[in-house]
Amino acid sequence: MKDKIHPDYKPVKVICTCGNTFEVRSTMGTDIRLEICSACHPFFTGKQKLIDSVGSLSKFEKRYKKTAGQTVRVKPKKAMKKKTAVKKTKPAPKKKISPDEE
Repeated sequence: MKDKIHPDYKPVKVICTCGNTFEVRSTMGTDIRLEICSACHPFFTGKQKLIDSVGSLSKFEKRYKKTAGQTVRVKPKKAMKKKTAVKKTKPAPKKKISPDEE
């Protein structure tokens, strides 16, 4: 390996939202935060767990409570006509009339 071209490879702490922590080596240099790790992922634990990424599940439940479980149909918005640019054309040049044609 060449000297002074590779980043430092240091031990870094990985922290999961479930509270699990472990140490790995990385060039990142700072702690790594995860939403899911092998200790809490349903594939490894065998238990189903709802994962709420950025409140999307809570937003859905809030909307679902408003409708009391009924299907709500929303009318589509009317399409607005696009304004088309009008091309300005130059008027055709006037023909010169000879004195004979008058």
